[in-house]
Amino acid sequence: MNTFWALSKKEVTQMTKEFKIVWLPIVFILLGLTQPIMMYYMPVILQSMGGVEGIMIDPTLAKPEGSEVLATTLSSQFDQLGIIILAVAAMSIIQGEKANGMMAFILTRPVSISSYLNSKIIVHYLVAVFCIALGYGMSYGYTSFLFTAVPVTHALLALLFYCVWLLFVITFVAMMSTFFNSSAFIALASIVVLFICRFIAGLHPLLDVFNPASNSLHATTILMSGSMKAWYGFHSAVTMLLVIWMIATMRHFIAKRKF
Repeated sequence: MNTFWALSKKEVTQMTKEFKIVWLPIVFILLGLTQPIMMYYMPVILQSMGGVEGIMIDPTLAKPEGSEVLATTLSSQFDQLGIIILAVAAMSIIQGEKANGMMAFILTRPVSISSYLNSKIIVHYLVAVFCIALGYGMSYGYTSFLFTAVPVTHALLALLFYCVWLLFVITFVAMMSTFFNSSAFIALASIVVLFICRFIAGLHPLLDVFNPASNSLHATTILMSGSMKAWYGFHSAVTMLLVIWMIATMRHFIAKRKF
């Protein structure tokens, strides 16, 4: 446990030196603010661009419900640009220490591979959750102010399911960072796979069981409908098992390569 805390403190120090503690929250706050402000001022934007003559606009979309705005914050902002930002921020989580020899230096000490991996994944995940929560909170506040209020219980439950998807995102990028040596390839491959997972979410109920992105889809569904289906928890449990499997695979890979 002492080893885990020491490695976690090292990871926090490294992220502080790289200013990730500063710029990541700012970016997600801006992402969270973008959706409600853009949807609220969209008629003004269209008018400034020459009016809406010739453009067919559904009147019901002129003033959407707050739940719809908050759901699109998750699906349009966090699940697109947000995933790209997180993948780029975490692409060197392990690859960087493989390249500079720090991994070999750490693992020759009385440090278990599990402590090494868990410290990295948990610290980066907690920072990601903090950033997402900040952006989501700002979006919730502006949505309630500009549109209609969203029940707090629905908002928190949706955030909980989204954090399950977020854990898979961080763990998957860490696994790619363990397997490959090119930061650019790690980021690109991670983004492509995660985007595919998100785009196919909801296509088939059986596919959603094994698709971690279904948790993000459940989050938006909870916000839009205000209800949670019984199988949502089962999907989250399967995602957690996938996370455990990825960590075990990373541990086996590192042990086999004898870094």
